[in-house]
This record gives sequence, C-alpha cells and structure tokens, in this order.
Amino acid sequence: MYDVVIASYAFIVRFASLFNKKAKKMLAGQGKTFSVLAENRDSQARYIWFHAASLGEFEQGRPLIEKIREEKPEYKILLTFFSPSGYEVRKNYAGADVVCYLPFDFPSNARKFLDLAKPEIAIFIKYEFWMNYLNYLKKRNIPTYIISAIFRPTQIFFRWYGYRYRNVLTDFNWFFVQDENSLKLLEKFNHHNVTISGDTRFDRVHQISGQGEKLPHIEKFVQKTEEKQRILIAGSTWEKDEEILLSFFNQHPEIKLIIAPHETKESRITEIVNRLKRPYILYSQADEKAIEKADCLIVDCVGLLSSIYRYGEIAYIGGGFGVGIHNVLEAAVYGMPVLFGPNYGKFKEAKELIAFKGAFSVSSEEDFSTRMNNLLAYPELVQTAGEKAKNYVVNNLGATRKIYDKVFTDQRKKLRG
Repeated sequence: MYDVVIASYAFIVRFASLFNKKAKKMLAGQGKTFSVLAENRDSQARYIWFHAASLGEFEQGRPLIEKIREEKPEYKILLTFFSPSGYEVRKNYAGADVVCYLPFDFPSNARKFLDLAKPEIAIFIKYEFWMNYLNYLKKRNIPTYIISAIFRPTQIFFRWYGYRYRNVLTDFNWFFVQDENSLKLLEKFNHHNVTISGDTRFDRVHQISGQGEKLPHIEKFVQKTEEKQRILIAGSTWEKDEEILLSFFNQHPEIKLIIAPHETKESRITEIVNRLKRPYILYSQADEKAIEKADCLIVDCVGLLSSIYRYGEIAYIGGGFGVGIHNVLEAAVYGMPVLFGPNYGKFKEAKELIAFKGAFSVSSEEDFSTRMNNLLAYPELVQTAGEKAKNYVVNNLGATRKIYDKVFTDQRKKLRG
C-alpha cells in the first residue's frame, strides 16, 4: 500500500511539472541525484547524511551540522532536500560537502541512493519518515536518528489503521523529541529509545542573533524621525495577514513597517503595494534617498528575514490565518513581543511563548488593532514582553549538545564492537 501511495504521489508531481515550476525543479533535481553522488562523493571519506524536507527543517538541523563540522572534521556531510524551497536556497551551503535532492521513496531508489552515498550515520529532521529509505538503512546496520521530532496521537503511526506504517518507527536507533508528550506517546507503543532533547531551532536562532550580520539598507530605514516611532517587522506574511496589518499601518504614522511576504513573486508584491497608502520602497530597488522617504520597506527577496528581525521592536509572524504560523523564534530571540494569528495550536513554541507572556495571538483586525494600540501606548509593555520572549529562547538552549553527545557516544560504542 505504501509503495502505491508513493507511486501515486510521484505521478501527481510529474503531471504538475507540466505547468508548475516548483514541481518541474523537483523532478529535474531528483533526476540528477545519482550522478551528483557518483561525481562528488569522495570514496575515501566517511559521510554523515542529513535529510531535511525543506528550508525550515534544514535550519533546525544546521546547528548540529555545524557542530559536527567543527568538532568531527574526519566526517564529511551529505545533505539532501525533498522540496525545491530548501534545495534552491541552500544548494551552495558551505557547511555540506554534497547537496542534492532525495529521490522518491521507491525501493530501487533507496537501494541505489545508499549504494552511492554509503553514509556511516543518517539523521532525519523533525517529520521525515520515508519507509523504504529507513528500512534499507536498518538492513545495512547504519545508525539512524530523528531530531527535533514531535509526535501526536493524530499521526498515522498511532491510529488503529496505522499499525503497518507504525513499524517504520522501529527503524530508528534513537528519537530526539521536543517534549514530554512525544516521549510518553512513543513509550506507550513500546519505543523506549527516546531522549527529550528539545528543539535545535532555539540553538539556531541564538546562533544567528550572535553573528551580528549588518544590513545597511535596513539600518538606514529604521532611523526614526521621532522618538515615539516604532519599528514593526512582519515576517512570512500571507494575504490575510497583510489585509489586517496594512489597514492598521496606513492609519498609524507612528509606525515604520518592514514586511517580508512568504512569497516574493511579482504578483504578491503588487498585492501588497496596492494596499499601501503610505510611501514605500522595495528592498531590491533601495537606495539612500528613496529609503529616507519611505515608511514601508518591502523585502522582495529571500534569505534575509532572520537577520532583519534584529532591527525591530515589535514582530508579527504570518501564516496564523491559514495553514499555521511560521517561525516565531527568529523574532523572539531579539527581545521583542511577537504577534500572530489564531492558527498556532500545533506549534509548541508559540503556545509556550503566549504562556510566558512574550507573545500574543490575534483573531481579527479589531483584535490586532487593540493589541497594537496597547503596545504603542505603553512602551513598558513592549520592553517587558520582549524580555520575556528572549528569556524563553535562552532557557531552551542546548538541544544540539544533547544530540551530538548521544550520537557520538553510540558511534564510539559501535566502533569498539
């Protein structure tokens, strides 16, 4: 049944590639994977394989990749992605020795991939459960881990009809989970090889915050014309977020806005521009004179948002009026209150930030206006909530070290036989 599902999914992607650029890039990239491995893998080297579905999962795995690079230089890194949104942004990532797509999870692909890759260790990030790849890793006695994982009763493994797919969990040597609920759920189904390590994203955002990357255009833009002016940064926004945000922004000159939409294609940028009633500039067209006249800076490129947050005083994270919010930790680490829409129930860090009083959920335009007016009227609320947000991040550091220590303790035991 599983192979039928994968075959059906592959067919859908192939059909979609006729008119969808993302699907076309995925197929083209998968078609090159085996040649990339054959041509670029060093046959004399020892490899650790990291797999990330997309860019967000990569950022979760990145602290561990870079720790291994620093402390275990005898290993090389193979990094695979499933989604073009991850591969296209990080295909030239200097922290990996080989970067490629992971082909569809057919048995033949899994066998050929492992024949060429020959990893000594495999590390999957958060939600990756490819049955054939995992089965063949186990058959070849390759230690396999999943990190920053979250498990819920609603997942197929734990449903009454999911007992066959539940067997895939036996292929992991160890689970590194984010919370106690995940631990208890796995133990309920007799998986005791579990550590509550936390989420490596805390380590990653803290790492970024310490790098101090300077963005001259942003620095120029955030210079204030008056003391009471506030810098609002809206990240990964969708249409519904922008409808609420821009309506408020247009009526409040005491705010300067940096907005980085989730998608940066021309049609999305045009939608934002059409909603604005105050002067704006696109990041790609920014120069000193234009920035001086603008009240809104639209970030029409990718890869900058996590560094841009350092310039803000209040953050709004998009996606909460749709499928779910984006990364709230990227903003919280800089010590500012974080706002987002109502769909955050699956995001542990969002719920905890609210409980910690470093974040606030808004359910409507009126709700957003009330919350923003309160923050603008009482600067001490901004400061207090910001401090709580930053402290929340700092209190949750350390997942990378826990995972690293366990993986290489296991590896030493394996080598000793």
